[in-house]
Amino acid sequence: MSVIEGAREIADAVLFEGYLLYPYRANDAKNAVRWQFGVLAPPAFVDVDASEHSWLQTECVLEGHDVAVTIIVRFLQVQHRVVERATAGTLTEVESLDVGAATYLPCDEAVVVERDVRVTLPALDEVSTEFEIAAPRGVDTEALVDDGVVVGRLLRTREPLRGGLRIEAEPLPGPYGVRRLRLRLQNLTAFTPHDVGRANRPEALRRAFVAAHLLVEADNGSFVSQLDPSEWARDYVDENEQVGCFPVLAGPPGARDLVLASPIILYDHPQVAPESEVAFFDATEMDEMLTLRTMTLTDEEKRLARGSDPRAAALVDQVDHLPPELLSRLHGTIRGMTGVARTTEPAPQPTLDAPWWDPGQDMSVDPDRDFVVVDDVVVSRGSSVRLRPGGHGTDAQDMFLEGRLATVEAVLFDVDGGTHLAVALNDLLQGGYNPHGRFLYFAPDEVEPVQVDVS
Repeated sequence: MSVIEGAREIADAVLFEGYLLYPYRANDAKNAVRWQFGVLAPPAFVDVDASEHSWLQTECVLEGHDVAVTIIVRFLQVQHRVVERATAGTLTEVESLDVGAATYLPCDEAVVVERDVRVTLPALDEVSTEFEIAAPRGVDTEALVDDGVVVGRLLRTREPLRGGLRIEAEPLPGPYGVRRLRLRLQNLTAFTPHDVGRANRPEALRRAFVAAHLLVEADNGSFVSQLDPSEWARDYVDENEQVGCFPVLAGPPGARDLVLASPIILYDHPQVAPESEVAFFDATEMDEMLTLRTMTLTDEEKRLARGSDPRAAALVDQVDHLPPELLSRLHGTIRGMTGVARTTEPAPQPTLDAPWWDPGQDMSVDPDRDFVVVDDVVVSRGSSVRLRPGGHGTDAQDMFLEGRLATVEAVLFDVDGGTHLAVALNDLLQGGYNPHGRFLYFAPDEVEPVQVDVS
């Protein structure tokens, strides 16, 4: 598999994030408002609903001379589906139609649109150019057949979309010979609202770029990480302006020639977990939970799911035939281990009548005395640390915690061998006391030990 194809797996996960929510039925209330991520609405709709946006922008620091850049623009184009029953040679629009193991309802679906643009950035010259990004009107039909007899059809229509991709590159001051690459994708589709307000949103979405994101590949060049730049590039990166998306390095660890700019917060070099055998399309999906929940669907609910979307039909069938060994893989896996140093005193023995969940059953663990070594410094209860979050998750609140001072309250480890530091922010302590008794939790490599001046 090529690097770009591997990155496309992640891009597909972004594309269908929140596409169809459990219980995967078109008539479920959640799926009436499922288009939420990366929506670039037509400008006329943004004029009446300021909560929407018609454009996104990403900026990256690019190294290299005479670089050729390929930008892959990807989004969903919403299509409206009508269900028709075939009777005596005529087709009649209906609200529901049972065919085989599926029940079909009218609904909105989506198709993937992908457009490639390639531009050469010679030497360190300034570049400014624009390309049209369009998707044509479409009308498709699908015959519905039961026991070899055509009993109806699905009629799908797509509205034409028109947009533009503006590409700008400008040299940055300093001795490093780098430039800022700015990409701006805008929806320019015409739209006339029938009514003012959000009641028009389903209609506007049929003229929107949904889940819009960019894959950017540099030939003879490399990108600087927006999350973890080298010290020389930190000021350049801090000046980048991201609107509606965020760029991360894609491809295998160490690669810097590919960037994914998506509306969902990711980390550098994201990967689809190898244990994930089924695409659930569900926002913040948890494979094991959604697998078990899908197994509980009634036969009637499965019929509705199969008729709601081809991807939902494939999902239900995959879960129905998921082998036990694949299901057990979803229960958890260890990606890495961090050792915890413990005291050398003999461990007290647990009491025989303590229940399995009682901490006393493992009295060798002592969060007040256990410690971990970080950057050759022993960190334990009472240690001062500076927070450097972001290495293990995608929590947007981490940006507010970066660089703040905290005090370690306990060293903890979980059943999978992972180490965690429970910390309290220093500016929330009152006389060294944590009045609310709640903590934030970080891995050892997300903190920096701070030497406290006690003189």
